[in-house]
Amino acid sequence: MRTAKPGLIKVAFSGSLAGIPLDAQFSVPASGMTAIFGPPGCGKTTVARCIAGFQHLPTGFCKIDGEVWQDESTFRPTHLRPVSYVVRHPTIFPHLSVRCHLLDAAPKMEPTLIGFEEVVELLGLASLLDRSSSHLSVGERQRVAIARALLSQPRLLVMDEPLALLDRSAKQEILPTLERMHETLTLPMIYVCHDLADVERFADHLVMMEDGRVTAAGPLHVLQTDPAQWLAGRDEAAVSLDAVVGGYDGRYGLIVLRLKGARLLVPGPPLKPGARQRLRIAASDVSIAREAPRASPTLNVLPARIKASLPFSAAEVTLVLALETGVSAAQILARITRRAFHALDLRDGMDIFAEIGRIFLVSASEPPLHAISTSSVSTNAGAASTAEVALRQ
Repeated sequence: MRTAKPGLIKVAFSGSLAGIPLDAQFSVPASGMTAIFGPPGCGKTTVARCIAGFQHLPTGFCKIDGEVWQDESTFRPTHLRPVSYVVRHPTIFPHLSVRCHLLDAAPKMEPTLIGFEEVVELLGLASLLDRSSSHLSVGERQRVAIARALLSQPRLLVMDEPLALLDRSAKQEILPTLERMHETLTLPMIYVCHDLADVERFADHLVMMEDGRVTAAGPLHVLQTDPAQWLAGRDEAAVSLDAVVGGYDGRYGLIVLRLKGARLLVPGPPLKPGARQRLRIAASDVSIAREAPRASPTLNVLPARIKASLPFSAAEVTLVLALETGVSAAQILARITRRAFHALDLRDGMDIFAEIGRIFLVSASEPPLHAISTSSVSTNAGAASTAEVALRQ
């Protein structure tokens, strides 16, 4: 007997639909953005449609924030589920204006989630309200579809690959909108996609699927540094972390960021104190030193502990590092040469220093990943310790 505890999205769908086997079980917080990620055909959309009630597996279980939508004796049809579902190719009526489209979806009573004017501002639709829907670009059509979904006042928003059919320009138009939604709304969202760059940009939780099965589920940054997952061993291995703006060093033009006890400095213009800022730190931009450098061009040199070491290739090793060596310390990845690994006599559990040569700030007002070097000297591989530089040459 499964229980329906508040604060969680909990689903379990096992069986076969249209001859395709499915074995998908996961539990994630009923807050923030959860990405269901995997290759095309792995079952992501099927799981999303089962959550929304479009498809029915008799033995399935689905509860959203303590409310059971399906169990052994219950199946709530789609129209009785407070869920909005955004597809990759939304239906737009060409004879209606954008305003009419939105008013048609707007609540007739006092809105509980978001009102008409708020939606228009959030999705940047003010200049489009009187435009005929037939004259909208692909990106604008998708923004209207998302606005309609929000105006229906859902308790869960499901977006099924909303960027899949967009060209690069249209995608860049939508991504900041999704970021603003993530920052502004308390509404839990499920985002189905097969592009890991999108996941790294704004997902909080990750559900990984393959061949109809859920292979892992949990906080994004945890799965990114989990030695058992392929994310830590891929070529572009990186970790997405959420820091808080702690201040600004006006003398040197540095943003001060707080990250679970660690303090980071990043060149850039001032940001609002207390604001949340997503960071992306690539494994290739982190190097290792056994002792704290006496003089280093790298701004961010932090004490860390080696949690695990993973073979990457014949020449390189990936390290999982816990910053500041605290119990709840943030974890990042570092990729170094095998020669450096052995020359520095590194091993799991060792306390070392992590030199972060470059940090990517993910911002709605910037390109998808705005690279900022945290070293006064820029190199292709990022800053490294003296020993590491020598061993790479």
